Parts: sequence; structure tokens; C-alpha cells
Amino acid sequence: MTTTPGMVCAHHHLYSTLARGMPAPPETPTSFLGILEQIWWRLDTALDLEMIRWSAMLGALEALESGTTGIVDHHESPNAIEGSLSVIEEACREVGVRVRACYGVTDRHGPDGARRGLEENRRYLSEGGSGMVGIHAAFTCEQGTLEEAAALARELGVGVHVHVAEGPEDEDCVRHLSGLTEDSWLLAHCVHLPDDHGLRGTILHQPRSNLNNSVGYANPARFDNPVALGTDGIGANMIDTFRLAYVMQRSVDVTATPDTAWGWLENGWDLIPEARNDRVTWSYDPMDPWHIAFTPSIRPLDVEVEGEAVLKEGVPTRVDAAEIRAKAREQAARLHARL
Repeated sequence: MTTTPGMVCAHHHLYSTLARGMPAPPETPTSFLGILEQIWWRLDTALDLEMIRWSAMLGALEALESGTTGIVDHHESPNAIEGSLSVIEEACREVGVRVRACYGVTDRHGPDGARRGLEENRRYLSEGGSGMVGIHAAFTCEQGTLEEAAALARELGVGVHVHVAEGPEDEDCVRHLSGLTEDSWLLAHCVHLPDDHGLRGTILHQPRSNLNNSVGYANPARFDNPVALGTDGIGANMIDTFRLAYVMQRSVDVTATPDTAWGWLENGWDLIPEARNDRVTWSYDPMDPWHIAFTPSIRPLDVEVEGEAVLKEGVPTRVDAAEIRAKAREQAARLHARL
């Protein structure tokens, strides 16, 4: 077949789209915590709503151009919290891509920062936004904040999207999250999570990001939890991510086949079920995991979302791709100047 449902990126950071080409950090990081402190935590504090809008527009455009019609986004912008999730949702809708958004609550900026993050999740979800309650990670939150976020999710009838044991700094996460997690939770990374962790939820696997951050290989096949594939902000090309997930598993298990990684990709449809009804026509036939795993340069030709053609012959129909890229470059320059 040449047609599939729309792909789903199960863990994205759309705000990181403008990071490309950013100035070098003041110091070269030598650990995962150093990468957070020297790169990402400097970047997220520099964001404003206009930057967030155009990073989301560009990220959504690139997702559409990759055949991805659903994005599960985890957002943080400590100096531009209020209204940020709505800005992301509106940008994705304008392009024609679905999004489930959340704000990553953290105590890195004190109790007031945590409170504002919780309130942004509450505001967005209470106003009908599609998403979850977000937590950055257990190691950047007080126990009370973790419990408040879990309680808010239960109150609103949604899950929680949280980074779990991405690096060794968060190895104590099980003790903090035990008893809070539910099947509706999304547990991103889990590289340093023990096999018998006991946490409930879907594990989100980002092999390219884990390699880039030198945190190790999660080997998600070792877990009993469902597994879905994300990118952690490095684009939203899920066919490419599937290929990498397969060869990474193969590198530690010679009996591994593409079917396992393809199953992880398909689990994204459980997170954004509407994407099952979207239609992507590809440049290759058949779109079978055993073919795709070994065939480069497969690309979407046409994409339909809710029956509307949002990509025709590789060109978006709702927006001007050149304009989005130009505006994103302008906002990236503003962002980089602040760094």
C-alpha cells in the first residue's frame, strides 16, 4: 500500500525548533545536567510568545511535510507561561496538524513558577484545549508539586506527560513518582529506569535525542509498559525515527525485527486516535515495515486531515511554507541574540 494513517510524534518540544544554529554555550557541557543548564534551560527562559508561535508554526509545518499529523508536545517557557499552550495549539491548527499540549511544571523557578505552570495547564484544559498536565521531571520538582500535578490531572480527567530517568540525575524518580502514575501517563525517555520500576503509563522512546545527549540507550523492549516513539524536539519525521529505533534495538538484540519498532510507532495512534482517520499517500509502495526499514528517502506526497487536503504534491495548502520559514528565521535571530 502507498497510503497510511497520519503519523504521530509521541514526544516533541516544538519550542526547540528555533534552537538550530544557536550560539555555543558559555561552557562546554560534560554531563546531561550540564546540557540542560548550559543549553535548554537558558533557551527556554529566553522565549516569548511570538517566538513560541513561530517555533510551533515551523515545527508543525515540518511535521506535515514528514507525514506526521499528530504531535504530543511538552512545552516550557518560564518567562512566557500564561497563554503559551493556546499559542501552540493555534499555530498547529493553522498549519493543519493536531496537537496535544501540556506545560512542564517545575520548581526550578521557585514556588510561584510552579504555581503558574499548574495554572496554565488548568486554564488550557478547562477552556477545551486538547492535552495533558505536564511535569518537567521528578528531580526538578518538590514532592508537593508532583502530587499537585497528579491531582490536577485526575480532577480534569487527563494524564500526565513527564520526563522520567532521562539521565542519571533522575535515577531516584521511582521513589518520587510511585503511587502517583496511572495508565494514562506518558513517561518520556526512561533510559535509566530499572526493569521492575512499577510505574504505570506509556513509555516514550526518543533514540536520536538519547544518543545526542549521550545518556545511553533505553532499550524499551525490556519494559512491560506500552511504548510509543517521539523525537524530543528533533523534527517530527516518524518514518526516520522508526528506522533508528529498529537499528538501535537490533544493535543489542540480533533477533530483533522491524515489526517491534513499527508496533511502537503504531502505538502513537492510541495517544491521538483521530490521526488514524487521516490519510498520507507516500512516494513508496509497499509501506510495510520490512521495506521501510531499509528504504531511504520515502516522503509523503499528499496528506488529508479530516477529509481536507492539507498537503498536495508535497506542498502545504493552508499556509505559505516560505513565509513560515522566513518568520521563523527572524524569531530565531531574536532568540539567539538573547543567548
